[in-house]
Amino acid sequence: MLRPEFFRSRAALLSAAFLFAATLAGCAGPDGFGGSRQAVEAWAQPRGFVTAPAGTPGLPMLALARGKTAAVLHVYIEGDGAAWPSPFHPPRDPTPDRPVALALAAQDTAPAVAYLGRPCQFPSAGETRACPVQYWTSHRFAPEVVEAYRQTLDTLKARTGAVQLRLFGYSGGGVIATLLAMSRTDVVQLVTIAAPLSVAEWTSWHQVTPMAESLDPGMQVGSLPRAVHFVGGKDAIVPPEVVKGFAQRSGGRLRIVEDFDHQCCWSRDWRHLLEETQ
Repeated sequence: MLRPEFFRSRAALLSAAFLFAATLAGCAGPDGFGGSRQAVEAWAQPRGFVTAPAGTPGLPMLALARGKTAAVLHVYIEGDGAAWPSPFHPPRDPTPDRPVALALAAQDTAPAVAYLGRPCQFPSAGETRACPVQYWTSHRFAPEVVEAYRQTLDTLKARTGAVQLRLFGYSGGGVIATLLAMSRTDVVQLVTIAAPLSVAEWTSWHQVTPMAESLDPGMQVGSLPRAVHFVGGKDAIVPPEVVKGFAQRSGGRLRIVEDFDHQCCWSRDWRHLLEETQ
């Protein structure tokens, strides 16, 4: 049975969930290789990625890494995942059918690249049942989630010998990447893609209940490294105005790609867009 706090906070999630569902239904593209851990590992292996340690007890996550030794590690963080099937029921499994951030990571030719799913995505046997639903609903940006990523980044740095990080975050993964960049001294660049960087402004835009259980980059005290914020001009989930407001207050270059929406066509044009971040 779902906890009472889930019902109190579900209004904060409904608009984005249904908008995302519509996007998935209307956008068939090259990112449709997800849906399970087995599928993404099979897709990633011939592209040089292997599984790596990630997550914390109670917050499992999938990590895939390519390359072994590099001074700078590029880390891509996945979006929020599967759409809600109805206004009252979150997905049983938050695994995305189209892991956009992994499609982006695969095109990055840096010496060391890592991909991180979100907590409870791409579960192994039994993991979803042990993973509280709040971590892909109301608590998706909670302090303990950010801490799980912090520990995972430290592990990946030790594995690669990296001393610096470039963080890339798609959609909600961009929120996580921004929170990490604000709290670490080893992040030399932040790149977000279609990310609701001011969570309060995002929920206000959709006229839904605030996500009080989650951290909001727009309300944190901390400076950002060099940053680029990409957003689609046709994005109805994360409108450019939300990202623009954050960039004006917190710094970073805003890049509006006029013909893009929330999902289309970041992976198609990522190699070109990545060059703009140099």
